[in-house]
Amino acid sequence: MIIIKTEQEIKKMKKAGELLAKTHKEIAKMIKPGITTYEIDQFVEEYLKKHNATPEQKGYYGYPYAICASINDEICHGFPRKEPLKNGDIVTIDMVVNLDGWLADSAWTYEVGDISDEARKLLNVTKKALYIGIEKAVIGNRIGDISHAIQTYVESQGFSVVRDFVGHGIGRKMHEAPQVPHFGKPGRGPRLMEGMVITIEPMVNVGKYNCVIDDNQWTARTIDGKLSAQYEHTLAITKDGPLILTDQENI
Repeated sequence: MIIIKTEQEIKKMKKAGELLAKTHKEIAKMIKPGITTYEIDQFVEEYLKKHNATPEQKGYYGYPYAICASINDEICHGFPRKEPLKNGDIVTIDMVVNLDGWLADSAWTYEVGDISDEARKLLNVTKKALYIGIEKAVIGNRIGDISHAIQTYVESQGFSVVRDFVGHGIGRKMHEAPQVPHFGKPGRGPRLMEGMVITIEPMVNVGKYNCVIDDNQWTARTIDGKLSAQYEHTLAITKDGPLILTDQENI
């Protein structure tokens, strides 16, 4: 069942989203060769605590950290670690903030020092794919219109879209209906209605879209060892168009 949010509930989610966006902007200042993703994880936990919020994914089905930190060929759900990031790495930091019982979810891929031209193109294409998807998130369209727009653009750039992980509805729970794939045919899936709140979060690979899961039973990585990136926003469907609740531009 898709849970429609009221204007007041969306405002509460926007507050969570603003805190999440501020957290990402603080992380951006920290990212450099030599820092560890474990240090970033510890920072996020303390930063959210200071702002009377909690990291929702910590404890989710036993997940032990405040963030997911996925490096290079890791697609998602990477564990924070104490090995330093190296010049040329890319790292995706994904987190869900719980503020007063309402959630927001956003992932961002960061450059570590000087990255390759291929990696930079991957980041640019993945970020653009996110916003191409968001443009389709309007009343009357269907989920498949978002999915198709993202897949068409990504594949036109020579990359592939991950199939095994998708966007989702969100509210008081991290994962609500509907699922939001980043591939598929237009005109399919649930119709978008005012008050729906969803995540759009394309994961894009340089090589094949297939993944394998590490022994920790969480971390997904590319089957061919090639790079993967992800950008994600939480957004509300409104009569005035998509409202990005995790926007980093205007905070």
